[in-house]
Amino acid sequence: MKRKYVVFFVTALFLMGLFASVNAAQWANPDLLVTPQTLKQNLGKPDWVVVDCRDYKKYLAGHIPGAVSFGKRCKKALRDPTSRVWKDVSKYEKILGNVGIGNDTHVVFYYGDLRDMPDASVGFWVLEYLGHDKVHVLNGGIGAWLKAGYKLEKKPVKPKPKTFKVKLRKSVYADTTEILAIAEGKKKGVQLIDSRTKKEFIGKDCRALRCGHIPNVTINVSHIDTLPRTARGGILPVLDPNVVSKAFASLDKNKRTIAYCQTGTRSTLTYLQLRLLGFKDPANWDESWRVWGSSLENFPIDAPNGVQYYNFAKVNKLLKKLKHKVATLEKKLKKLEK
Repeated sequence: MKRKYVVFFVTALFLMGLFASVNAAQWANPDLLVTPQTLKQNLGKPDWVVVDCRDYKKYLAGHIPGAVSFGKRCKKALRDPTSRVWKDVSKYEKILGNVGIGNDTHVVFYYGDLRDMPDASVGFWVLEYLGHDKVHVLNGGIGAWLKAGYKLEKKPVKPKPKTFKVKLRKSVYADTTEILAIAEGKKKGVQLIDSRTKKEFIGKDCRALRCGHIPNVTINVSHIDTLPRTARGGILPVLDPNVVSKAFASLDKNKRTIAYCQTGTRSTLTYLQLRLLGFKDPANWDESWRVWGSSLENFPIDAPNGVQYYNFAKVNKLLKKLKHKVATLEKKLKKLEK
């Protein structure tokens, strides 16, 4: 009798494992992510370049051996002062060539925490826009590297320059003209993802002159909600196929799918996730809400409680309070110095 229970128990465990494996999601393009182990195996190879997307101070404090830095965060180094890609693409040929990236180079971007995780995805999206087909992201960033037991180094890396030639892939870049056609119902069959928070989406968190969301948007999925709950604290943010596939389960992978946010930064993480899931025609709207909501063109806007407007008076009041607090702290510091 006991033997029957044992057999039944073992069989149940086997079936549970089988169903779990069947239901577990997998990336369609897993090679876009690398593990610390894979990165370790390829460090030092002439056709591999690792890019630290954090600010330069953090880079100098300790980075993955052999990693290069653009001298600033990737989202700033790879875009113009308005947070948009450089119109003069020859700038990229110089920027990338100077850190040893050529057209045959495998490029791995990595981040530090949740705050600069989208910096790595900005690097990923920009290089794909430039036509590079060997670009990856270290899943888990520098935290995963350290967790794997690997060490860091502090000496800046100055690689031998290489030649990089741009071959634009215009399909991964969505412009405001295309978004306007979607908003006005003139362009059908395109899926539009709002990667901002719920408060931004409904206009409660106002970050432009007018606030709300694009008419005919398909879904609103904050980039935070595409990460495992254990990663949302920022310590070790990773990309998990189960969580990501669930977030975008309602979408059709065969349709053109465009992501946007406030400045086109967080939405590059959505773009990376769409690529990992195997979406056929993903794109990032580079200008995003900051341009749409503040444009003099009065582009159409949807908001549940009516279009909200940026409260300059409230912000100025908060700035005055902040200025007063800073002045008070400076006085206290001067007293302590004496």
